[in-house]
Order: sequence, then structure tokens, then C-alpha cells
Amino acid sequence: MAATLSVLWAPALLAQEASSGSNWSKDPTSRCEFISPISLTAGPTYWTGLCTANKASGLGMLRRRDGDRAGPAFYGEMKAGVPVIGVIDNDGYRVGRFNNGDIGGDANLEPQVRLDAFRAAAKAARAVGSQYAKQGNAASSRHYENIAQQLDMQVE
Repeated sequence: MAATLSVLWAPALLAQEASSGSNWSKDPTSRCEFISPISLTAGPTYWTGLCTANKASGLGMLRRRDGDRAGPAFYGEMKAGVPVIGVIDNDGYRVGRFNNGDIGGDANLEPQVRLDAFRAAAKAARAVGSQYAKQGNAASSRHYENIAQQLDMQVE
């Protein structure tokens, strides 16, 4: 029973913990809200993915942009605007679960968590590519499919 209760309460506790110690951001275009991992650094950050109850949800990408230049990106899973697990791509990969305001801060990362993070990131990149394909943007769709393949290669 204790395990069942912890599973039911974990998302609420995660959101409460994240909201009390982190700063919420808004996508400048969609106004969807989220907590941005520290490793993305400060600057305008955009969410590509579902926005449920005005919070980033499900698989997708947070991308920091400086004008027309793409900055670092988080590919992974969001729940109620809070990162859960994934990969930050910023001149190398930070991998893992969201903890203490960032992704991949655990020096002793368990191999299974690393695999799960890369798998979530690859699925997220594919979801972003699919969204661009639906918009008729074939070049961006191919770009994110290539990123998904690179992330998949980290699992092998």
C-alpha cells in the first residue's frame, strides 16, 4: 500500500518541490509554462510539444534561442511543466532525471537511468520532428529525426 501511495503522490510532490525552488518560464510565443533546467542557461526558451492546462506536458523539446540562433536543447519528458527525464544537448550531453533544478546532476548515474533518459530523448526528438512534418516543414522534420538517430546511438 505504501508503494501505491508513493506512486500516486510522487507527481504532486515533484511539482510542489519544483515550483517552490525553481523559476517558472513561459514560451514567448505559446505562453505555455515550464521550469527550464539550469543547464539551458538564461534566455528566451521555447517549448515544442503538448501544452496541457497551460503547462508543458509529455514528450517534447525545450530550446533556448538567442535571436535567430538556436541554443542548447532539452529533449525529454515533461509533466505539469516540470522536466522528468531526458537529455540536454549543449556541446555534449547531460543525461538523467530532473533533480535540484537540472538534468543529469548525479555523478553516480545508474546505467538504467542513462538508457531511459536517452530513450525518452530520442522519442521526444521524433515527436518534435512529427510536429514539424504536420506543419509541412520537411527540413526541420528531417533535422529532428537525425537528432533522434544520434540519441538512439547513445543507447547502443
